[in-house]
Amino acid sequence: MRVGLLYSRVRVEERLLIEEFERRGIDFELLDVNKFQAEIHDPTPWQRFDAVFERCVSQTQAVTAVRVLESFGIPCINSSAVIEACGDKLTTSLILARNGIATPRVRVALDPETALEAIEDMGYPVVLKPAVGSWGRLLARVNDRDAAEAILEHKTTLGSVQHGVFYIQEHVNKPGRDLRVFVVGTTPIAAIERRSEHWITNTARGGQAAGFCITPEIDDLCRRTARAMAGQAGALLAIDLLENEDGRALVSEVNHTMEFRNSITTTGVDIPGRMVDYVLGIAERRSVNRASQAAAIAPTSAGVA
Repeated sequence: MRVGLLYSRVRVEERLLIEEFERRGIDFELLDVNKFQAEIHDPTPWQRFDAVFERCVSQTQAVTAVRVLESFGIPCINSSAVIEACGDKLTTSLILARNGIATPRVRVALDPETALEAIEDMGYPVVLKPAVGSWGRLLARVNDRDAAEAILEHKTTLGSVQHGVFYIQEHVNKPGRDLRVFVVGTTPIAAIERRSEHWITNTARGGQAAGFCITPEIDDLCRRTARAMAGQAGALLAIDLLENEDGRALVSEVNHTMEFRNSITTTGVDIPGRMVDYVLGIAERRSVNRASQAAAIAPTSAGVA
C-alpha cells in the first residue's frame, strides 16, 4: 500500500501528517503540486498509489491535479467534487439550502446596482464575502447604504474574479464567538470555539481558540452537512458554525483543507492521527481490491499460456 501526499507548501499541518505517516511506517511519497504533470492517456506512472491525500493551498491547483488522478482511478482525499463544493461559498450555500441544512440567508447578484437592491431588501447589516477565499480575508460588514455603495464600487473597480459575484449573507448577531467542528468521514471528532471582540473571529484574524464540547444537536447538524457536501462516505472537513440570538447553530462555511495546528492541544484530540486513519482506510480498500483483481486474472493468464 502506497499513499501520495499532494502539497504546495509544507506547513505545520503537513509536517504533522508526514510525522504520522513516518511513525506508522507507511509507504508514502511527497508530491509537490508545482511539479505535477501527467499524460492523460497514460495513467501507468500513477498506478503506484492506492490513494492521494490532497493538502494544497491553491484550490485551482488542487482540483486540477485531483481531477486528473481521479480519472486514473486513484482515490483522492478530498475528492475534486468536495474541493469545488467547499471552495466556493455560493456552491456551499446552495448545497446546504437544497438539503434543508440551517444556514444564514444568502442573496447573490451579478451587477452592483442589483446587489444594492438585494442588500437593502435583506436589511442592514449584511456581510459581503468573496465567493472564493479563506482566512477571513475581504469580508465586509455593511451597516448602511453609504457603506454599501462604497464597497460595491470598490469591488466593481477591482474587477477580479473574486469581486465579480456579489455574495450577500445576512449578518448573524453571534455571541462573540463562532464554532469550528472537525469531521472525519461523517463523524465530528473535535470542536473549538473562536472568540474575539471583533466581529470576525477567525484565528487568522486574531481570534482566540478554546475547546468546545459537541452537543447532540451540533453533532447531528455536522453529520448531515458532511453527507450533503460529500455523500455517505463523508470527507475530511472543518465546518464553521454561527449561533444566532436564539442559540440555534447555522452552518456558515465548510472547509476542505483545514488548518488544525492550534486545535490539537486545545481539544485533546489527535486530529492528524484521525485524518491519517481515514486516508489509510481508503488506501487499504483500493489495495485489497487491486490484489483481488490480480488474483482473479492470474489463473486465466496461466490457462492461456
